[in-house]
Amino acid sequence: MELQVLSLKGVEFSGDVRSVNARTTSGEITVLDHHLPLITVLNGRLVIKDATGNEKTIPAISGFLEVGKGNKASVLIS
Repeated sequence: MELQVLSLKGVEFSGDVRSVNARTTSGEITVLDHHLPLITVLNGRLVIKDATGNEKTIPAISGFLEVGKGNKASVLIS
């Protein structure tokens, strides 16, 4: 899945990933390849697992996660 994470500082992450684990206002979710379209509100950290299996954690006080068609996801955080 192609992921782009944007913040007020600029691009925090951009690339292909295996999964994204996110804390949302409804609980914790994991987004995998070819996930159904989704928009949710974030209220915690993101844990990104890249194509090689390495993990990167990005703090997110608040923001939005959108999973769209074409196996693409976008995150806007503050």
